[in-house]
Amino acid sequence: MREQLIRPYGDTWNDGRVQLSFTLPLPAGAQAQEAARRLASQMGLDDVQIVHSKDLRDFTFFIVYGSCRHSVDLTTLPAVPAAEPPMDFEEINAFIAEKIGRKVVVVGACTGTDAHTVGLDAIMNMKGYKGEYGLERYPMFETYNLGSQIPNEMLLQKAVEVQADAVLVSQVVTQRNVHIQNLTELVELAEAEGLRPKLIMVVGGPRIDRILAAELGFDAGFGPGTTARDVAGFLAKEVARRLERGE
Repeated sequence: MREQLIRPYGDTWNDGRVQLSFTLPLPAGAQAQEAARRLASQMGLDDVQIVHSKDLRDFTFFIVYGSCRHSVDLTTLPAVPAAEPPMDFEEINAFIAEKIGRKVVVVGACTGTDAHTVGLDAIMNMKGYKGEYGLERYPMFETYNLGSQIPNEMLLQKAVEVQADAVLVSQVVTQRNVHIQNLTELVELAEAEGLRPKLIMVVGGPRIDRILAAELGFDAGFGPGTTARDVAGFLAKEVARRLERGE
């Protein structure tokens, strides 16, 4: 029978071994080491080992090993629907041609003060990422990459101008949760201008997942490791679903 209580796996089954990294606002030394050890213990780790520390002047970076004393009861987990099988480059283009009959129009930007375009370019630029073509390479996509530090108002203005099906927002800067404030403002602005029902709104970034995206009012959220094919497949199916519903 499948084990119902599970812990992380390191060397042996359910030994709970994990690796953890964090930075403390203390100069490197014995006091910082003890603070890191106690903090890891309070996080639920036993047999704590400080395996690496690096002096960052008035801060210290740590890598810690330990055994997690907590477990997860699999019987308490909610049922998760099976993911739809992914489509490849050719299948996505064929799907759009058959089900939609025109190009899917997408406007993307890094909004607010965010000047980091690496994630946005990985999805939109022709060369793409991890061997996957970007949306610019898809014959059945029409894309507009506005770049970095774009005000929310400008992004929505461009979406209206080109009659976009979707807007893609990349948020890399997350200090003090500035990304949450900026993304909330974007959704509220779209709602105030009556654009929200007309647009598929997608957000991506290192601290984005589908749960946070939904809480903020977006239709989808994509985190680290996402490729253009993931986004293209979602957009193709979502535009087709909305057409079927007459939206």
